Amino acid sequence: MNHPQHETESNAPSTTDLLTLLDYFADAWNRHDLDALMSMMTDDCVFEASAGPYADGQRSEGKPAVRAAYAAVFDTFPDAHWAHPGHFVAGNRGVSEWTFTGTRTDGTRVEVKGCDLFTFRDGHIAIKNSFRKNRPAV
Repeated sequence: MNHPQHETESNAPSTTDLLTLLDYFADAWNRHDLDALMSMMTDDCVFEASAGPYADGQRSEGKPAVRAAYAAVFDTFPDAHWAHPGHFVAGNRGVSEWTFTGTRTDGTRVEVKGCDLFTFRDGHIAIKNSFRKNRPAV
């Protein structure tokens, strides 16, 4: 599914366009659709995962690295789902809040609330910075 590109006269996407982009992005995550996810990101995109060895999690840069990081999420949680996504946009920044549920391949189950902070450029996602609650798996 392609996202709409209704550019305003200033050639900048409207708040409505960016909210629609975030709706499509959330839907693509729940479909585990890597092609759709990557179509919504800039070529030089950045993904900062909520977990990883650094204070900012694990940072992936560029489409190949970001795609691999997204695929790793689906490999780790084959039933990954982000429920009740809610979004807001201010200028070139946006936020999505959600409840993540998933079962790791070892059978442990995760349910946590989290959010993504976005930076947009030219109607695409340039940076996706994820945060989620730290709750032990059940």
